[in-house]
Amino acid sequence: MGAVQSSDQEPEAAAARFTGRAVTGVRPVSGTLAEVTLDDGRVVMVKSQDAPGGVRAEAAGLRWLGAAGAVRVPAVHGHDGRWLVTDRVPDGRPSGRAAVRFGRDLAALHASGAEAFGAPPPGGPRDASIGLAPMRNVPGTDWPTWYAEHRVLPYLRRAVDDGTVRAAEASVVERVCERLTELAGPAEAPARLHGDLWNGNVLWGADGHAWLIDPAAHGGHRETDLAMLHLFGCPHLDEVLDGYQEAAPLAAGWRDRIALHQLFPLLVHAVLFGRSYAVQALQAARATLAR
Repeated sequence: MGAVQSSDQEPEAAAARFTGRAVTGVRPVSGTLAEVTLDDGRVVMVKSQDAPGGVRAEAAGLRWLGAAGAVRVPAVHGHDGRWLVTDRVPDGRPSGRAAVRFGRDLAALHASGAEAFGAPPPGGPRDASIGLAPMRNVPGTDWPTWYAEHRVLPYLRRAVDDGTVRAAEASVVERVCERLTELAGPAEAPARLHGDLWNGNVLWGADGHAWLIDPAAHGGHRETDLAMLHLFGCPHLDEVLDGYQEAAPLAAGWRDRIALHQLFPLLVHAVLFGRSYAVQALQAARATLAR
């Protein structure tokens, strides 16, 4: 098959530019993602993103996570203001054995640390994104204050402004923020977080390992990544947690704090997708206050 001709605005052009190889095939996966086959037989993923700082943040996040030498992430071939080119992860199946290994690897990733809560990856922008929502990485010294000011309240205000959360309902989330110091559990050092660790961003590779994609990486509390896995489900989650606890036991009461850590992603989803997630965020706030 001959090389595919393309304009500079197409995924195949980005793949050729960042890998230095000719392109022989393209398969769109979604409106923003394509699999591109190179002339040496390799397949790379080409993702487009128009959000300011989005591609730069994702590339920096993948490299930062990969630098820990713990969880596997696809290699970054290159990026610009719009396009990101990475390796493709060959598909496999989740298994209990792979899940235990993933738990251990995730614990090692978190333990590799960050400079501060809210610290962006090296080379990553302050103004990043989580999914299609903006996310600002502003360093803070203590987790409760930082989590309230830079992860919960900005999205609560946006949800109220949009009418997704009614003004009279916002007080329950605000009360959680006021009590965060007592609700947060023992103080911990900043962890190196994936930051958007829902099931869709965990790929089970043909090599028997879990791979992480699409990070919103930053320094944070390790229980936040685990709460995200609980929120949308994860194959063999009990085994993931067994592996994690074996490598780095969680502080007492961590299960009671899952709803607290889910406030952030639920409010992000409320901003992006509407009222049903706002209702879940309010339920999480009430459950946290009822502890």
